[in-house]
Amino acid sequence: MSKSKCSVGLMSSVVAPAKEPNAVGPKEVELILVKEQNGVQLTSSTLTNPRQSPVEAQDRETWGKKIDFLLSVIGFAVDLANVWRFPYLCYKNGGGAFLVPYLLFMVIAGMPLFYMELALGQFNREGAAGVWKICPILKGVGFTVILISLYVGFFYNVIIAWALHYLFSSFTTELPWIHCNNSWNSPNCSDAHPGDSSGDSSGLNDTFGTTPAAEYFERGVLHLHQSHGIDDLGPPRWQLTACLVLVIVLLYFSLWKGVKTSGKVVWITATMPYVVLTALLLRGVTLPGAIDGIRAYLSVDFYRLCEASVWIDAATQVCFSLGVGFGVLIAFSSYNKFTNNCYSPQSGAPRPAAPAPLGVHGKHSPRDPMRPAQSGSAS
Repeated sequence: MSKSKCSVGLMSSVVAPAKEPNAVGPKEVELILVKEQNGVQLTSSTLTNPRQSPVEAQDRETWGKKIDFLLSVIGFAVDLANVWRFPYLCYKNGGGAFLVPYLLFMVIAGMPLFYMELALGQFNREGAAGVWKICPILKGVGFTVILISLYVGFFYNVIIAWALHYLFSSFTTELPWIHCNNSWNSPNCSDAHPGDSSGDSSGLNDTFGTTPAAEYFERGVLHLHQSHGIDDLGPPRWQLTACLVLVIVLLYFSLWKGVKTSGKVVWITATMPYVVLTALLLRGVTLPGAIDGIRAYLSVDFYRLCEASVWIDAATQVCFSLGVGFGVLIAFSSYNKFTNNCYSPQSGAPRPAAPAPLGVHGKHSPRDPMRPAQSGSAS
């Protein structure tokens, strides 16, 4: 009996060593040739595990619990894009008519892309840059996704810093954005409630004036009235700078140990938005004029569907709502086990939390239900 290892080039039946997706390691096929006396040659094969280097022996870390992954996906999707951007786009693009292209793009593009990113990340167990090794010609897609995430992270973290500034400013006996008695308020500021004949506001201010909340943001927080244009940035606002630094520090300590820390943080960051949105909804529906605000929100203008901008906004919002195209879903699913059912989170993919701002918009509806949308932003 003779024992030898056959190379791939000599025998076509030998399978080339391959690395399994779940970091099991490469396998070598060892052939044992047995030659009998009658000239008949029999072949048997066994699988052997070759020695692995220390780098190859290290497995990619996985989520501690499956619920950590699910909460991470939910927490990533329930963000400002759903709470703030989606209601604005509904107002801007014909109310309920906007749901037609939105739901259409959600079915034919959003959900398939959502599932594709989860499957790609889990199968290859790599991030957005390395996952496209399955098709090297598309390698640039991974780097483009990283650049998009970097760009979005720049201005989204600034918006979160604004929210922190509002949080700290709310710890006062009287909120600074509910009256016009502050040093930054202009003569056009009107703090009279809609339909209230009392107060120092005139009919001219009711028509062309600004609200205390708008002036607090533009003049009290950003100090836009002190700038003459984009070429006159002015000195940094130390309050906003401190809030932005705090946001970056919180992000760092949430990620510094990978999924071991982020998987615990999402238990708070993914559940608190639902608690806050529920509280805002309950408060909003009790405000005066809330019913009128809901009617304005659900009003349907099908003629707006003939405009290309409505369809563009709907397609863009689908990407923001589900978080596709940013590489985050690929990174999340890459920490799953290879045998994990990555399809299950798709059924629980968060939908836009549009009802939350209804009461806030309804509060302004006796004056002009569409006014909050005119001062919003779609970026």
